[in-house]
Amino acid sequence: QVQLVESGGGLVQTGDSLRLSCAASGRTSSWHAMGWFRQAPGKEREFVAAISWSGGSTYYADSVKGRFTISRDNAKYTVLLQMNSLKPEDTAVYYCAGRTIYRPFYFSGYDYWGQGTQVTVSS
Repeated sequence: QVQLVESGGGLVQTGDSLRLSCAASGRTSSWHAMGWFRQAPGKEREFVAAISWSGGSTYYADSVKGRFTISRDNAKYTVLLQMNSLKPEDTAVYYCAGRTIYRPFYFSGYDYWGQGTQVTVSS
């Protein structure tokens, strides 16, 4: 049974930083990629960042480039999202996602999802 459990969300002010963590369990040796998505109220879920599990290549949405950093700890099967210079428009529920099947793109195509963690940035 694959499980992804996020943690680290909270309420911060504009310009603050937060670090989200996603702990993976089950079939952890088979991960191809893991990513972060977010969904703001009244909006569709959108891609934020992704990382290839083996090579460590990273991918970002334009809206977070230069502010967010995704990383992984292979030994702990954990994916981190360091979020700096937060803005009110970053307010959303953030979801961790993973997949074990190879796909040549990283902005979609994930099979496993966490329950989400709320990030609220006040102005």
